[in-house]
Amino acid sequence: MKRAGIVGGLGPESTVDYYQSFIQKYQDRMNSKQTLPELYINSINMYHIFKFISEDRLNDLSDYVGEAAKKLEETGAAFAVVSANTPHIVFEQIREHVTIPMISIVEATYDKADELGLQNVGLLGTKFTMEHDFFKKPFQSGGKKIVAPSEEDQQFIHQRIVDELENGIVKEETKQAFLQIINKMMKQEQLDGLILGCTELPMILKDGDVDIPLLNTTEIHVDKMVELTFSD
Repeated sequence: MKRAGIVGGLGPESTVDYYQSFIQKYQDRMNSKQTLPELYINSINMYHIFKFISEDRLNDLSDYVGEAAKKLEETGAAFAVVSANTPHIVFEQIREHVTIPMISIVEATYDKADELGLQNVGLLGTKFTMEHDFFKKPFQSGGKKIVAPSEEDQQFIHQRIVDELENGIVKEETKQAFLQIINKMMKQEQLDGLILGCTELPMILKDGDVDIPLLNTTEIHVDKMVELTFSD
């Protein structure tokens, strides 16, 4: 079986989620709790990511994350993932740093939306994910509509992600504010699905909170990791 590599720390809470979810799904696939996958995690600094993007230093961003992926390859990973949505702004450039396959969280999420037959989806995440087009391009190219909240709501969501969720803080008042934004989008845009385009969002938003499917990008990404682990 292939050993996975995870570029983590983006943030720490979601890296733990990746690790635990990957183990659980691996054991489910093996039908045994008496086995564990072998994998590598290279934890880097998410605040460097935010700084590079806010200062429009995208070459520095791709080099920083790309070198982290390269170290995983050198350690022995057969494939790698970047355990966050935001760095996928420069995913194609990150891929150029390694020769091993890298699984895109954006491509995996599009595939899942297509599998579910979704045509009109909302996108939540950091302001970098919501305001840039890297997540929107495959959906638009595939003839699907993808919409983000208003600029004011984007700023609110981003700040709560950075100040609270990235630090493992989950507040009911924040959840209710997020749900108010989502319900407004559902009414205005007639959404048939919602992308949780930040790997911390599943900490606060769960299936059943709204009447449309939630695309948990962490879970979707990990499913692809398990699939590749067992591939020939």
